Amino acid sequence: MTKSRNVRRVFTAEFKHEAARLLADRRGSGGSVTGVARELGVRPAQLREWVEQAARAAGAPVTPVSPSGETLEQEVRRLRRENATLQQEAAFAKKAAAFFARESR
Repeated sequence: MTKSRNVRRVFTAEFKHEAARLLADRRGSGGSVTGVARELGVRPAQLREWVEQAARAAGAPVTPVSPSGETLEQEVRRLRRENATLQQEAAFAKKAAAFFARESR
């Protein structure tokens, strides 16, 4: 049995730029970092780094992307909605517990 060596792949600047552009295009239609990275055969973290490098090179502000593929603003909105739902459910459970406690007396 032979041992396979981990060979470090080197990507050209053009490939990195095109990968960042492809991700930007796909995000507009609901694509994710993970999906694009899988399609290109690279790690999602590596693709995120290329996007940040491209943004810095262009002088544009970098919009961080969470591991789930959402921008931070999208993640914050989603988490706020989820938090509101959970608070409503907790309040309902509290009222139901109080109702059944009164009924059992």
